[in-house]
Amino acid sequence: MANISNSINMSFRVDKDLKEQADELFKNLGMNTSVAINMFLTQSVREQQIPFMVTMQSQEPSDRLKGALKELEDVESGKIKLNSYNNMTDLIKTLNND
Repeated sequence: MANISNSINMSFRVDKDLKEQADELFKNLGMNTSVAINMFLTQSVREQQIPFMVTMQSQEPSDRLKGALKELEDVESGKIKLNSYNNMTDLIKTLNND
């Protein structure tokens, strides 16, 4: 990272609400927005790419993930009861349909 004598100021526009949300997020992560932006720029240069996928496609969860999340909700709400086991022998018997 650049030392203070080698630093410059950058100006750019960003939505007010987005900036406030980002400031709060980065504060909760123990840094300020300037540090977070410097981390993004450093990682971009290091990897020679944007350090996350940029796509026009919706990042809609897969049907498999949606099903797993629904199943988890059903477990948490009590609609699905899970078995518990006191030892591995009983678990293996159940898995082997014995």
